[in-house]
Amino acid sequence: MGIGYASWSIFLYLLLVMCPCGNAGRETNAIKYHMNDDSVEGTNVLRLHSMDAHIEHVHSHSSSNMDHMDPSLMVFFFIEDLRVGKRMAIYFPKRDPSSSPHFLPREEADSIPFSLQELPNLLQIFSFSQGSTQAKAMEDTLRQCETKPIKGETKFCATSLESMLGFTQAIFGINTKFKVLSTTHFTESTARLQNYTILENPQEILAPKIVSCHTMPYPYAIFYCHYQESESKVFKVLLGSENGEKVEAVAVCHMDTSHWSPEHVSFWVLGIEPGSSPVCHFFPADNLVWIPIFPS
Repeated sequence: MGIGYASWSIFLYLLLVMCPCGNAGRETNAIKYHMNDDSVEGTNVLRLHSMDAHIEHVHSHSSSNMDHMDPSLMVFFFIEDLRVGKRMAIYFPKRDPSSSPHFLPREEADSIPFSLQELPNLLQIFSFSQGSTQAKAMEDTLRQCETKPIKGETKFCATSLESMLGFTQAIFGINTKFKVLSTTHFTESTARLQNYTILENPQEILAPKIVSCHTMPYPYAIFYCHYQESESKVFKVLLGSENGEKVEAVAVCHMDTSHWSPEHVSFWVLGIEPGSSPVCHFFPADNLVWIPIFPS
């Protein structure tokens, strides 16, 4: 079964987040050290990027507090914004692969329960106390992974690289090759939130299907992967920041949001209602978009 081709940067990333092959016999609770307060600090951002229409926005908002918007929400935009010279504030979270949770080998990942019902036992396994930041992040991830998909959506939480590739292959077809896209920072980012300008005409990547995979806060690498039957468009967008940084960002535009929850945060950020307009968003560097490859 061909699993397709990854760019060199993503191949290196996947190697970094996978645990060393010679370490299969280590104690499982040793991986607790990969999840600290910093790694779960962006929980809301990770939930946001999952684009899960079941996300409950627990705070009530109005136009009066738009000035106090969480900077991490600055990833949404309209498809009409994809034009040379467009300037917008965008949040790109900083990620350090050396301190990020690692993938476990599939055999080891499959041996660890992954369910909300098992949360008390999981907290003991990873030596996290109930009520801690880590415990809340784990609960949030497990709850999202067990939430029913919206109409037309197929979702899966990958606990290993093999399971992520297997899900993607199942969506595209057993004999379909595929490749991965990700956001690339050409220079080291000095600020999470900056004003960026689109430098070149955005490049649409034609794909009949896409699988989006988003990192989730957990002691080891978990990716929330999903495919939506409704039309989505993928773009590569070259951005230049006010600090002189360049980013080749991956963006996805969801053309039909009529089945999304009215509470989805993107509607509040953009000031629209479900189904009234396509919703576009940028992907952080550690999120992945898989697309099929067809012979030219």
